[in-house]
Amino acid sequence: MTAVFTLPPGLPFVESLAASLLAEAGDDPLVLAGFEVLLPTRRACRALSDAFLRLTEGRPLLLPRLTPLGDLESDEPDPAGAAEVPPALPALDRRLILTRLVLAMQAGRGGQTPLPDQALRLATELARLLDEIGAERLDPAGLAALVPEEHAAHWQVTLDFLSILTEVWPQILAERGAIEPAERLNRIVAARIAAWARTPPTHPIIAAGSTGSNPAIADLLAAIAALPQGRVVLPGLDTEIDEASWTALDPSHPQYGFKAVLSRIGIARSAVRPLLATPDPRAERVRLLAEALRPAATCEAWRDLVALPPETVAGVTRLDAPGPREEAGAIALMLREALEIEGRTAALVTPDRALARRVADELGRWNIRIDDSAGRPLGLTEPGAFLRLSARMVAEDFAPIELLACLKHPLAAGGRNPAAFRALVRRLEIAVLHGPRPAAGTAGLRAALKDKTPALTGLIDDLEILAGPFVTLLEAPEATLADLARAHLDFAEALATADDRPGPLRLWGGETGEAAARFAAELVLAAPALGTVAGRHYPALLEEVMAGAVVRSAWETHPRLHIWGPLEARLQQADLLILGGLNEGTWPGAAEADPWMSRPMRAAFGLPPPERRIGLAAHDFTQGFAAPRVVLTRARRVEGTPTVPSRWLTRLDAVMAACGLSFAEDTSQWLDWHDRLDRPGAWVRPSPPAPRPPLDARPRHLSATEIETWMRDPYAIYARRILSLKILDPIDADPSAAEYGTIVHEALERFLKAFPDRLPPDPVAELIAIGRARFAEAAVSPAVAAFWWPRFVAITQWVAAREVERRPDLAAIHPEVKGALEIDAPAGPFTLTAKADRIDCRKDGTLDLIDYKTGQPPTIREVAAGYAPQLPLEAAIARHGGFAGIAAAETARLLYWRLKGGEPGGEERSAGADPATLTDEALDGLRALVAVFDDESTPYAARPHPDHAPKYSNYLHLARVREWASGGEEDGE
Repeated sequence: MTAVFTLPPGLPFVESLAASLLAEAGDDPLVLAGFEVLLPTRRACRALSDAFLRLTEGRPLLLPRLTPLGDLESDEPDPAGAAEVPPALPALDRRLILTRLVLAMQAGRGGQTPLPDQALRLATELARLLDEIGAERLDPAGLAALVPEEHAAHWQVTLDFLSILTEVWPQILAERGAIEPAERLNRIVAARIAAWARTPPTHPIIAAGSTGSNPAIADLLAAIAALPQGRVVLPGLDTEIDEASWTALDPSHPQYGFKAVLSRIGIARSAVRPLLATPDPRAERVRLLAEALRPAATCEAWRDLVALPPETVAGVTRLDAPGPREEAGAIALMLREALEIEGRTAALVTPDRALARRVADELGRWNIRIDDSAGRPLGLTEPGAFLRLSARMVAEDFAPIELLACLKHPLAAGGRNPAAFRALVRRLEIAVLHGPRPAAGTAGLRAALKDKTPALTGLIDDLEILAGPFVTLLEAPEATLADLARAHLDFAEALATADDRPGPLRLWGGETGEAAARFAAELVLAAPALGTVAGRHYPALLEEVMAGAVVRSAWETHPRLHIWGPLEARLQQADLLILGGLNEGTWPGAAEADPWMSRPMRAAFGLPPPERRIGLAAHDFTQGFAAPRVVLTRARRVEGTPTVPSRWLTRLDAVMAACGLSFAEDTSQWLDWHDRLDRPGAWVRPSPPAPRPPLDARPRHLSATEIETWMRDPYAIYARRILSLKILDPIDADPSAAEYGTIVHEALERFLKAFPDRLPPDPVAELIAIGRARFAEAAVSPAVAAFWWPRFVAITQWVAAREVERRPDLAAIHPEVKGALEIDAPAGPFTLTAKADRIDCRKDGTLDLIDYKTGQPPTIREVAAGYAPQLPLEAAIARHGGFAGIAAAETARLLYWRLKGGEPGGEERSAGADPATLTDEALDGLRALVAVFDDESTPYAARPHPDHAPKYSNYLHLARVREWASGGEEDGE
């Protein structure tokens, strides 16, 4: 009798296997308990256990012994002598030792030494190569026989580098009394097979669900099939594929692995029997997909395809979403709908972790927590993010962004009440972190505070004390990873300490905290394997080490909804199965190049081609395609880039078109429903804001610059002067154009105050010296200075030339002088203030008013129309003697100096030919403007004249201009 069986994809695998075993056991519970069932994963073992309980309606049952194939040494008793097999190195120890070897090898070759995190990535790929070599039972010594001269020069260098595997790595394993994980599995399987050969087991042994892609597992399947009571159950073997296609199978085909396994067992495909007499309820659908995926060598058979009934694809739909967000939203809605039918189960199957996280987040809007078999990356959990952020904050010398990201984390408390701590952090942010970056470290923060706020100074002092040991190690040129990790964890625990709860309890508590604690313990234990690194490299190294750690939820997930990886879904079915992320490069994944060996080298060495993984992925897709109800989803664009549909979808489309088939259900409704979730029922176009504050709240004094804003955009005056709203500079901002203008203004002011009467012998050199000092005070970054400094130097050339030309006609120069003028108004006196950039007293008794502009000055037409009244209003103040130290006088010229840099460095423009008339009109216009706003019915409208609106305003978002403006108005143009 044959010992190899199969279950078709359309039958639920674990339920069918459980039903078969229950039927064989009959009413004797001891018979079932005597079975031993080997399954691919622990999750599959749990699924089979649940299937037994469902089929027996929960009555007490003695289950068979369920063993995952990858953990055979866990059996009790141990008939195979697994305890005598040397242990494998812990995974993190192995990666860190390989990282140290990569760093040492590169340093020994005299090349540029990679950063530790880069070396760790290379070491991870090297570990994967070791796993492949071990799984295929190859000898690393064979690498030397690859005839390096036949390969490109850089591959010859790589082969020399791989001497790690042949010379150094075996010695390290021997010193530690350990072996490779793959070699350990090989030995355990060999020991198990030898034990069975010596004493064949008397109980039934069933290996189910494995494709035998691992050679050791394939040997085990062959040994089980040869046992007197051994059975092998293959998932989804195609027993109807034509012989020509079977012969032409390539590694990318879903049946390729079965062909190798059957050959290893020594049984013909025709001898494989179905495990159950139950026919596949979706056999026609499975045949359609098998036809679509037939080997390329036999695709000419498509010319003979005939029309198929629509029922062939009944229950299968397809959704092509515009992007990942829409795809995830539609999937979440489908999963949510499944819960409306009692007992219905649904699952998303995808290798796309980003899609899985998006779907889980979308389900959160209904307070549904879904079970994700792959778990969440530790670095994205609360404690994992806190560990990353705390390390990055200290390594970046408490730079503003990193500081706030860490201290605003929910776990940060610094020994205080968490709410009070966050309030202090917000105060610190407002006090010193908006605008240009303070000097490095806690000393820089303290200097920026200038000891004005004892509470904030105390916060910085505490932070300095808590982080002190960690800071010392990070600043060291070399430190052991173990010391760095311990200092970092001590700092994280101290920073997480609250006034009512110790830091360790807050940091390591709960499901995610326990996972983070396990990771931290593994890191501390494995860290000595790497040795020393430069302290500044620790944060990037930590993130790379943490990249592979995940947190799996054990509780509070919905029992009827799941997210499965393709491997987990292979043996399980749900009433609704959504196969998501079906884009080329995602599912199937791209056949990525091996950084250590080229394709010819892999083939010559005996390693399987990368397409073997595509074949395994195709088999998982085939299994999922046979579920009762299937939805195939993909995103047309990802991050704005068009995507290519999965090759399986492309082939399926071609075959369906040839057979006259199409997906009947319109899935666009799911996209529409998702779009409507966050869309209001109706759009109401708002009106521009027009607040009318009471008269006693309206300002009674404004500057000349504000008068211009008052005319162009009254709402900005309302927000600034009545609501007292002040714009905050960006955090850690480079100096902006406004800061550049301030630097130029102050440099010219210092020059004029230093040389008020007589110019120095070399005015250009003096201006440059003053500018260099002012740039240094502003702590302008090198990148910004490289752009601004040449412009400033060009300005000095032009200004010096103008000074030489103007000085003979001047009696005095007054830079940055303040003035004021009071006028009568309906609601009482109104005060106009101004700070003139420069007022030159001419020898004839008149004045020149000069306004510096590092940007574009207003046109003569704008000044004449009253929309740029700054200089005429300053002339009105000067006429009435309002500037301190300057006698009342008429203004001869109103000038703009456009200090633009370049060639020439500046230009002089007149504000108008008749300053006296402009002054009269500006003063009359001001009186009229004040009178208008002294009427409580006059609103402070937002941009009442769009054509004359200011080019920029800090209050556009507050006025919600984008909601009611049209055309270029929303950009302030």
